Amino acid sequence: MRVGLLGLGRIGMFHAATLSTLVDDLVVSDVDHTRAEEVAGRLKARVGDPFDADAVVIATPTSTHAEALLRASDLGMPAFCEKPAAPTVAETRRVAEAVKRSGIAVHIGFQRRFDAGYTAAREALRGGDLGELHRVHLLTADPRPPAAEYVALSGGIFRDCHIHDFDILRWVTGREVDTVYATGSNRGEAFFAEAGDVDNSAALMTMDDGTLVTLQGSRYNGAGYDVRMELAGTRATWAAGLGYRTPLRSAEGFDPGGDPWPDFQARFDTAYVAEMRAFLAMARGERESPCTVQDALSALYLAEAADLSLREGRPIRLLEVTK
Repeated sequence: MRVGLLGLGRIGMFHAATLSTLVDDLVVSDVDHTRAEEVAGRLKARVGDPFDADAVVIATPTSTHAEALLRASDLGMPAFCEKPAAPTVAETRRVAEAVKRSGIAVHIGFQRRFDAGYTAAREALRGGDLGELHRVHLLTADPRPPAAEYVALSGGIFRDCHIHDFDILRWVTGREVDTVYATGSNRGEAFFAEAGDVDNSAALMTMDDGTLVTLQGSRYNGAGYDVRMELAGTRATWAAGLGYRTPLRSAEGFDPGGDPWPDFQARFDTAYVAEMRAFLAMARGERESPCTVQDALSALYLAEAADLSLREGRPIRLLEVTK
């Protein structure tokens, strides 16, 4: 199989290294031609048109995702695309329609679906080990903020960061959210407020069966990178992401003992590899897409609702953003 990779930023470089061990013919491309040549030489790949392949991996900036997916649709190519499928609801709907017309398989990159902890929690919930689910808590906290230039174009913390929480909530529980009530504050650099964003976030969501969900986030979690999901049912409570590297200390003296995860890439290293293996299986026709454009649209609806709630200071019904 010949696989094309478009974009060699941080995550693109990681995917390139993974793909170089999984396929015999890897074609890479980046706006920085020198970088592309260096990566190709190091990984025994080659520089060329990534759409001249059997399948394509899209790891370019968010603003280019829709255009690349539309091209893949026109060419009838299976595609992997980092989240989001497009930056806006309207563009994502356009991509979803094009993908449906073309019939191509598209895998959107929400890597938490391939993490062992989240997978085990999903299976336990679906298997009845937790009993009836009553409460969920989600947390995504970065140890340091991204660059000001990135924040200005990110779409805000709910679209850029918490969209992973929104996706994994739907995937693990198998249910939809009915209402979102979000808030946030600015406790750090001024560039967040200047971009109309917040650097600390929280939300309360009510799911369609009455399950209550709380969400927290931060761009300034000094203890380290912390991503968790807690599910409380009538029989048991499970936590995904709670381990010896979780940056959480007990006031009673319990210490996990490990160095905190430095960032998302280290935390989800094995999930990213598993994700790429799943994409290749999909491209070969051995399985269906593990995360479709429609899934990406559903997560984006939640981000839109949270952002609208933050701006207007009121609960938002999902029906307000899905019409």
